[in-house]
Amino acid sequence: MKSLSDNSRGVLLMIGNMAAFTFSDACVKAIGSALPLSQVLVLRGIVASLCIALLAARLGAFRHRPGRRDTALMALRGVAECGSAYFFLTALRNMPLANATALLQMVPLTVTLSSAVFFSEPVGWRRWLAIAGGFLGMLLIVQPGTEGFNAYSLLALAAVGSVTLRDLATRRLAPSVPSMQVTLSSAMSVLLLAGLWSLGEDWQPLDGRLSLLMLGTSVLIVAGYTLSVMAMRVGDVGFIAPFRYTGLIWALLLGLVVWGEVPAPLTLMGAAVIAVMGSFTLWRERQLRGAGRGAQAKTRRM
Repeated sequence: MKSLSDNSRGVLLMIGNMAAFTFSDACVKAIGSALPLSQVLVLRGIVASLCIALLAARLGAFRHRPGRRDTALMALRGVAECGSAYFFLTALRNMPLANATALLQMVPLTVTLSSAVFFSEPVGWRRWLAIAGGFLGMLLIVQPGTEGFNAYSLLALAAVGSVTLRDLATRRLAPSVPSMQVTLSSAMSVLLLAGLWSLGEDWQPLDGRLSLLMLGTSVLIVAGYTLSVMAMRVGDVGFIAPFRYTGLIWALLLGLVVWGEVPAPLTLMGAAVIAVMGSFTLWRERQLRGAGRGAQAKTRRM
């Protein structure tokens, strides 16, 4: 990758990041009801937490001591991460991979909406139209009032809400808080909650297939976290972020090849609308940040 620009490396890392997370989700879906979800989260959480802790130590993340406000925000982020893991993986085990993944791509839009509503962040008419378009795409996927709309569709939307809360809490953290410290706190939160939850459930033995799937989802979730951090450290984040929507392509391919899932035309249309509106929102935010930095530089020169 030495001959590539920073942005090109960042794009490749983001594509790899989304592939890792999507393949990890596919492993969980393949496990299905053979293992209780709490057992899956505990086993995966142990591997993920250990690997993230090692990476955080290597990056010097433990040298920072967060203040009370940041500690509270990380705790809130951990609770939101627990909610997103439960809601999304429960929905994923009971609905097509592409549908669940497409709904989760609503997050950039819901974060922009929530920031405007709760924090009075300015949002122009273009982004309001993008948010409205994104919600239209969501309706095309879940199709309320039809036979395909069920409790699992609502759980997927609850996962979107949880991830939105997680990202809002992340935005309020001080820039000095290391990203790996934040990631580790969330991973430990999920592991702790899943461990308590699993005490009331009967753990199931792992055969060869289940062991491979558990190993796969554990290694891939660690790879996803690692590539995510690397992608955000290389190039222009505003340029790289829209490539998160490549996760939809991976989900469509996996769903088709592994489970023979062929999304309905309305689902594909809804996913495309969400991807376009979300990408526009990320691009527009990048433009506005660039304009803001230019204005500040001009003021300093004056």
